[in-house]
Amino acid sequence: MLTGLIARAEAGEALERDALVALLRDPSADAALLAAADRVRARCVGEAVHLRGLIEFTNRCAQNCLYCGLRRDNRTVERYRLTPEQIVDLATKAASYGYRTVVLQSGEGNFYRREELCEVLRAVHALGLAITLSIGEKPRAEYEAYRAAGADRYLMRIETTDRWLYEHLSPGMSFENRVRCLRDLKELGYELGTGCLVGLPHQSVESLADDLLFFGDIGADMVGIGPFIPNPQTPLGDAEGGAFSLALKMMALARLTLRNVNIPATTAMETLDPEGRVKALQAGANVVMPNVTEGEYRRLYALYPGKICVDDTPAKCRSCITGKIEAIGRTIGTGQGFRVSGPRAEEPDSPAPAAKPPVFRILTG
Repeated sequence: MLTGLIARAEAGEALERDALVALLRDPSADAALLAAADRVRARCVGEAVHLRGLIEFTNRCAQNCLYCGLRRDNRTVERYRLTPEQIVDLATKAASYGYRTVVLQSGEGNFYRREELCEVLRAVHALGLAITLSIGEKPRAEYEAYRAAGADRYLMRIETTDRWLYEHLSPGMSFENRVRCLRDLKELGYELGTGCLVGLPHQSVESLADDLLFFGDIGADMVGIGPFIPNPQTPLGDAEGGAFSLALKMMALARLTLRNVNIPATTAMETLDPEGRVKALQAGANVVMPNVTEGEYRRLYALYPGKICVDDTPAKCRSCITGKIEAIGRTIGTGQGFRVSGPRAEEPDSPAPAAKPPVFRILTG
């Protein structure tokens, strides 16, 4: 039965919630699932792996999510805030390392004035880099200003589409507002990135299936999926944590169901498994986001314990991941890594027909 579901998904057929739940719950067909995701990856987005230089420009955060090491009430964190000049300098160095796109990431909050960030965006855009912003919930007008200043993409993970669980884990935040932000970003022309944590306390496989359906419904262009890793400096420090194998299955299912989206092999995967990013790249992923932040700031952006590469230089990270990608027969993308328009290769001689965009429903409760 499961192999039949996988074959249907590989052929481009949209899977219902029950089918997704069955594949997530039963490990007996995991190898077939991961292999199918890799074949769809090859057909829909090709062999190139797109590198995006990650700049973590402040670890200050106004939110108080129970799972995150940067949460407002974590008094053990040494907070930092890079100046606009430092951010642009890191982006300039990223360009010199050969990156064509950067991800500007921070905690959530109003730690920079709107015009201050717009000046940064204009300066980075002038370097010929594509820009992904990941700075959390903002009013629509602020998103519009950043788009006009040069931001191309926006990454904001929903983390879970179970509204009760979302609001339980993120006190003071609204699930509806998170969805509103994602819709605004899509309407304003950003390439939209979202995603989820796998293995949160009280999270069910049914909830994970809903996450996958949500990604299709919201029109996500990039989907980041990673395991929940408990941080001892948070209220969930003693929780069990997510399994690498389940996070890998979720990523593979995202590739099968969403076809030509960009899917990163996240650093959290490699925190749990020394070959985590390579395994992810062989099960549907096509993006890697090496850290180009320098010095002590890499250690201070401590979302979870055991984060990889905190003692490495940006140049070493670039060299290391290039070697891993080439060792598995893949190539480094030379463009800016925007989502492929339409199914790219579902090639004429491919055994699978062209994918049909699935129609999903949005879950708001």
